[in-house]
Amino acid sequence: MTSQLDFFAAPVLSATTKVAKPQAVAGREQGGFSFDDEAMAHHLEETGNYRILRRLSPRSVVEHARPEFSRQGVFLDTETTGLNYRSDEIIEIGVVAFSFNDAGDIGDVTGVYGGLQQPTIPIPAEITRLTGITDDMVAGRAIDASRLKYFIEPADLIIAHNAGFDRPFCEAFSPMFCNKPWACSVSDIDWSARGFEGSKLGYLIGQSGYFHDGHRAVDDCFALLEVLGQTRPGSITTPFAELHQASQRSRVRIYAENSPFDMKDHLKARGYRWSDGSDGRPKSWWVELPEEKLDEELHFLRTEIYGWDADPPVKHLTAVDRFRAV
Repeated sequence: MTSQLDFFAAPVLSATTKVAKPQAVAGREQGGFSFDDEAMAHHLEETGNYRILRRLSPRSVVEHARPEFSRQGVFLDTETTGLNYRSDEIIEIGVVAFSFNDAGDIGDVTGVYGGLQQPTIPIPAEITRLTGITDDMVAGRAIDASRLKYFIEPADLIIAHNAGFDRPFCEAFSPMFCNKPWACSVSDIDWSARGFEGSKLGYLIGQSGYFHDGHRAVDDCFALLEVLGQTRPGSITTPFAELHQASQRSRVRIYAENSPFDMKDHLKARGYRWSDGSDGRPKSWWVELPEEKLDEELHFLRTEIYGWDADPPVKHLTAVDRFRAV
């Protein structure tokens, strides 16, 4: 029977197989020999029988960003006591500031901030299980709003992985977030077309070849930075370039008010979602689309849903307006 220790022995290679020369500095000593971790990982991958995940190492913060990257962006993540921005609270916020250019190329990391805050209620056990944040960790702690403003105020774009969740919480926390352009790395990127089978951050990280300590705000921001900056085989541009381009386009939100009840399944199948009116939106089925699809969608509603020349409410949106609570 093969001993477990045999798995750590030097691999048996054919005479024609070449591997990187082991490096004593980066390796580990085993039985008088030194093995370079990356060489071992590369060899396993080359067999076709293994996929290696590498620990994600946060990029270094630079003192002076390269001048060719003139735009300022912020990756942002929050941890909260629950899902409702009206009644729940932020217990942690993390931001990673970075530079980028008009082509959507990421430049340098220019700053990092992570802060904990004690909520007015005990942290629910499920949130502690998910995030690892305990009441003891947040006791007496408060997010430094002035430090946060230092990064948010000059930002040309704020990116969150599910901005529809993070933006309402952030705006409830401080008005500094209210009139900034936002983008969502879930809805503004076609992950399926890029070969991904899901859009959850943990899955994106794993399929990109990394693992990290998830569900802590700053760690998730750095993870999102690496995923969005990586060009995968078969892709011409990075996910961030796609997201940046999407943030430049105007969109429309169409509310199919007073649509016939028996048409609800047709609307749902076309991507419409129901609003019960409690969030400030009209009580109706609604959809958000690129502005150039407005005429086509109005034609669909008038011919397939209403059966007459209806004029449903339309709201025009830019990155400054999108992902608000209302």
